[in-house]
Amino acid sequence: MSFFNENKNILLNQYPGFFEMISTQDNDDFNSENLKIDATQAGDPVLSIKGMYIHSPRDPVREGQRLAEAVSAEKGAVVILGFGLGYAAQAAAELNRPVIVVEKHKSILLKAFELRDFGVFLGKHRIIFVVGGSGDSITEALSIANDLIAPENEGKKTPPSIIRNRALMGLDEQWYKKIDDKIRAWSMRDDVNTATHKRFARRWVRNLSRNMNAIRDFPGVSSLEGLVLNENKNTLPVFLAAAGPGLDKITPLLKDIYERCLIIAVDTSLRFFIKNGIEPDFVLVVDSQFWNCRHLDRCVPKDRCVPKDRCVPNRNEIKTALVAESAVYPPVFDLPFKYKFLCSSMFPLGSFIEKQVDPKGKLGAGGSVATTAWDFARTLGANEIWIAGLDLAFPELKTHFHGARFEERSNSESNRFSPAEKWVVRALRDGFPFKARSFCGGQVLTDRRLSLYAAWFESRFSANKQIQNYSFSSDGLAISGLQAADMQKFLALPNRREEIDNRIQNALLKIEEQFNEAQEKQRRHVRYENAVSALNRGLENIGLLCEQGAQIARQGLKKDIDSSQKEKYFNELDNIMKRLSENELKEVADFLIPLIDEKENNECENDDPFHIHFKSTLGILRSLAEAVKLNIITGADK
Repeated sequence: MSFFNENKNILLNQYPGFFEMISTQDNDDFNSENLKIDATQAGDPVLSIKGMYIHSPRDPVREGQRLAEAVSAEKGAVVILGFGLGYAAQAAAELNRPVIVVEKHKSILLKAFELRDFGVFLGKHRIIFVVGGSGDSITEALSIANDLIAPENEGKKTPPSIIRNRALMGLDEQWYKKIDDKIRAWSMRDDVNTATHKRFARRWVRNLSRNMNAIRDFPGVSSLEGLVLNENKNTLPVFLAAAGPGLDKITPLLKDIYERCLIIAVDTSLRFFIKNGIEPDFVLVVDSQFWNCRHLDRCVPKDRCVPKDRCVPNRNEIKTALVAESAVYPPVFDLPFKYKFLCSSMFPLGSFIEKQVDPKGKLGAGGSVATTAWDFARTLGANEIWIAGLDLAFPELKTHFHGARFEERSNSESNRFSPAEKWVVRALRDGFPFKARSFCGGQVLTDRRLSLYAAWFESRFSANKQIQNYSFSSDGLAISGLQAADMQKFLALPNRREEIDNRIQNALLKIEEQFNEAQEKQRRHVRYENAVSALNRGLENIGLLCEQGAQIARQGLKKDIDSSQKEKYFNELDNIMKRLSENELKEVADFLIPLIDEKENNECENDDPFHIHFKSTLGILRSLAEAVKLNIITGADK
């Protein structure tokens, strides 16, 4: 008996376009000769491929149920890696959780729709399919599934459970491994972001407070939009230099690159260019740490260095324009870049001031300055980006290009008890390393953090298919959407350095003239003073509310009060918390509140719900009051 038409009608009605997609056979799909159908004693169909059963030949239904039972205690979506005839997927759907079906071959899916009744399964409206192709859509599928369960899980990201069909995955090992890697990257991204926030939040706020006037004094990257575009669509090519080991290999090409491309460097790679006698057109700095600032040491070319006692106006300034985020380590803005630009702040404190003073233009942030640099190239209007140093791996156990600040620091601090090799081992070990597919098809060592960056690039490449991305580095991690650079094609590009210099200089002069026009500058200063005053007033109001709420919570924690008094304090505290939640600056202060340890909150010596509520709220109010003090901008900061 065939169930094909019934299943087809459901697909046509509830999954628009999906049936048409899977009906188009790909060249790599299994043909009918490779697919063999048997039946169990109970009459259930069993599929074998190339002589190998992909389900239990005795009881595939019970097998599917056991696989679903193994993940029944979890809360996230269920990912089925290898659909086969759908026994495990059907059992998983009974858990009332979103199910993501990942299947490499359309022909297997069509065979399943022919042999089995999926009416109830497909009618659940919580089934998401990722079939064939590159599999890149798994990231989007995970986000959709998470949105479906978000109300049940208070909006938090919940890692999925995975049911693996080992037989099917063995037939297409590399394809399914790539999917597995993307699921892992998606699942741990929030953990990494939370750990980063917990570690650096105070540093970000301190830097922002000291750098706040940069929002007033420097133009935004939005003023550079479309810089490389041309009226006749002869867009300038862009070269992006990350800081991986692959950067060393383009040293012989530097002159050719300089003549043909607008050059964007990340902070770590700036010294590579200076050392080789080339000043990139732009350099990006977005990290807030002190040691990241040290990458820019000796960034002034030797022929520009002039003793302070010699009066040579602007001799120390370098041609490279700085693009920074306003929370960078403050001395960055004192470096001798003639032109400085800001991208929009990634933090509530900076965003509040920026919106009222001068919006800067948002750049993507994937955790690495290289991700922001790529998005800056997109903002400039690039449709052709040539990239080097984006290895996102450790080819030959190297971490960065030769001469990077990391290498210099490890060598300078090396001694017989702590040699440089020990630092390298730590760098390779501490990021949870694993082997993954390399750009040239083999295996290369990478780690959890770098794989997250790769996932970011893959999602951006997929969303911006009009941009061609070419890599000069062949030993790094394989990144979908990043093509190998064709050297002949690159060298065939015309010499456009004079045009690039003129285009950039004209744009920078125009921006400088408009941004610092006397009346506009005065208006911006007034907006800045008003914004800072509003910020401080709002934060001081939050501080007063926190103090009032803390006093009420302490009254509620007294042992000698009766239930009516507890209810009275509960209502008063609830009113305080409501007023706090409605304050427009609550998000600014909330940013610094440490994550509450649920275990600690649950270990309460008193089971009274009022007592538990008063105690936990008092902790939140104390943290909020401390955050307010750190966010208030003093006269010295202004």
